[in-house]
Amino acid sequence: MHIEPGIVTGAKLVLSYAIGLATCCVAAKLLVEAMRERGALSFALQAIAATLVFMFFEILPHFAVGVSEVRFVPGSMLFLLFGAAAAAFGLALGLLLENILFVPADLPQFAMNATTLLVPLFAMQALASRLIPSNTAHRDLQYSKALALSTAYQSGIVVCVTFWALYGAGFGAANLYNIAWFGVSYALVSLVQLEVEMAVLALAKQVGRRDCGRSCRQPPVEGMLPLITTMAVGAPVLLKRCIRFPLQLP
Repeated sequence: MHIEPGIVTGAKLVLSYAIGLATCCVAAKLLVEAMRERGALSFALQAIAATLVFMFFEILPHFAVGVSEVRFVPGSMLFLLFGAAAAAFGLALGLLLENILFVPADLPQFAMNATTLLVPLFAMQALASRLIPSNTAHRDLQYSKALALSTAYQSGIVVCVTFWALYGAGFGAANLYNIAWFGVSYALVSLVQLEVEMAVLALAKQVGRRDCGRSCRQPPVEGMLPLITTMAVGAPVLLKRCIRFPLQLP
């Protein structure tokens, strides 16, 4: 999620850097634990897949509404498919690459935007530990629990955006209106995103069942489904975004 430039500026950006550093420490701890559990190669493949899927959603059409941009953020889907560590890595790296390649003006706000994506992810992980047994495969997940996690994540993003907007621009009527307008718009987009995530879960449930061990929560076949689909569908979008061909008329 991208907070609009000019809302948090100057010395107030220091807080975003401090929270961003703390968030990186949490993500690093998860990364070490994931590499120990699954191995470096397995984690690397899942992290790369998560990054590519997130970048696809980043290049989809998005619009500035109020204090931030409204776009698809498949945080809960990445979490359920690849785990918290790979999802955090994918969200952070995907956002950084998107900033460098397409929106370099957003780089000063990278820490603030990254925490807006990662803090709700960590909160969702804590919720998932209460709702879902650790050895549950993605395909065995109940739709109601997937819906609860997705709703929690998207709500967390709105809360984080609201925090940064209030911190940067105060409680003026115009700022409150812009926050509310963003929240309503993002809620409508989230409804579409929920349908996409439920469709991915339904597709995973069609994959042949197999015995699950402790690491069955991020099976490689299920994890590759959204990657293959998004890369196939998103190739024309990516080419259009990255390449600008001059139109020459006779």
